[in-house]
Amino acid sequence: MLTEDLTKVYHRTKETNTALAGLDLAVERGTVHGVLGPNGAGKTTAVRILTTLLRPTGGRAVVAGHDVTRQPDEVRYRIGLLGQHAALDEELSGRQNLELFGRLYHLGGRGAAGRATELLERFGLADTGSRAVRQYSGGMRRRLDLAASLITRPEVLFLDEPTTGLDPRGRTEVWNAVRTLTGGGTTVLLTTQYLEEADQLADRISVIDRGRRIAEGTADELKARIGADHIDVVVRNPARLSEAASVVGMAAGAAETHTDPDRRLVSAPVTNRMAALAETVRALGAAAIDAEDIALRRPTLDEVFLHLTGNTPDDPDHPAAAGTPGDSSTGGTHDHSEASA
Repeated sequence: MLTEDLTKVYHRTKETNTALAGLDLAVERGTVHGVLGPNGAGKTTAVRILTTLLRPTGGRAVVAGHDVTRQPDEVRYRIGLLGQHAALDEELSGRQNLELFGRLYHLGGRGAAGRATELLERFGLADTGSRAVRQYSGGMRRRLDLAASLITRPEVLFLDEPTTGLDPRGRTEVWNAVRTLTGGGTTVLLTTQYLEEADQLADRISVIDRGRRIAEGTADELKARIGADHIDVVVRNPARLSEAASVVGMAAGAAETHTDPDRRLVSAPVTNRMAALAETVRALGAAAIDAEDIALRRPTLDEVFLHLTGNTPDDPDHPAAAGTPGDSSTGGTHDHSEASA
C-alpha cells in the first residue's frame, strides 16, 4: 500500500481547507503500520481515500496493488474497515451479526455460518455468540466488529481509532485480537490517538501533521530522535533537590539535569544505562541523600509528539484541529460494511 503526494482540499464558500497536503506513505505487506497525528491532521481523510469512500484532489494511492481512483471496485473487494463506531445490530446475537454480514457478502447460508463459527472462536467469542450484542461489554463489541470486518478475508484491514472510548481491559482485548492478524498475512493500517496503542502494535509508525508526513520509523527510532535514555530520581527530602541534581548529573555524566520541585524529581540523560544506574545509587548513598524511587526510562511517544508537533495528539488547541471535515476524533467515519460492499 502506498500514497504519493496525496492531497485533499475542501472548497467552502468563504474558505479553503486543506486536509491532506502531499501525504506520502509506504506500508509493507503483512505488517501493522501506525498513523499518528493530532486532531485534524488528516488521518481519517487518508483512510477514507484509501478505502474509496472519498476521492482525492491530487496525487496517487494504491491499495493491494490497485489504484483507488481508477480501480475502486478491485480495492473494495480486497479491504476491510473497522471505523470508530461499531457497525452491529444490537438486537441480534454475535453469531447472527456475523452470519448477516456473510450473507451480504454472498457467502451463502452454509458459508456464512461456517465463517461465523471460525471468527467467533478466533476472537474468543464462541461462548457468547448466542447472546444479544446489547449484552456485550465494550471490548467484546469491538472484537465482534473486528471479526465482522474480516468476513471476506481482506488483504488489507483499516483500523480507524479502533479502541476509542474503551476502558483499559477492553483496549487490551482488541490489541490481542489485532496481534493475531498479521500472522495470517493481513496488512493493517492503524490510525490512533493512543500513543501506547501504536507502541504496542505497530511495526512502523508515520507521524502526520497538517496533512503531511513529518516523521516515520519504528517506535524506538522515533524515540531516539528526541534524545537518550534518562535516569529519574525521586528525592525524599525536597530541601535536598538541588544537591541531588548535582550528584545525579555527575554520576550520570550528564551536561545538564532537569528538576521538578512539585514531584521532587531529578532527571538526567544517560548513555550507558546500567553503569549510570549503579553509579547514581552509589553517589546518592555516599552523599546520604535518600531516594524514594530510582528508574531508568526511555523517551515515550508522547514526548515524540511534543517534540515533533508541539502538542499532544488530542490537543483541541492544535492549529490543525480547526474543523477539517471528517477528521475529528468522534465523528464522520464510515463503517466496514460501506467500505467492502
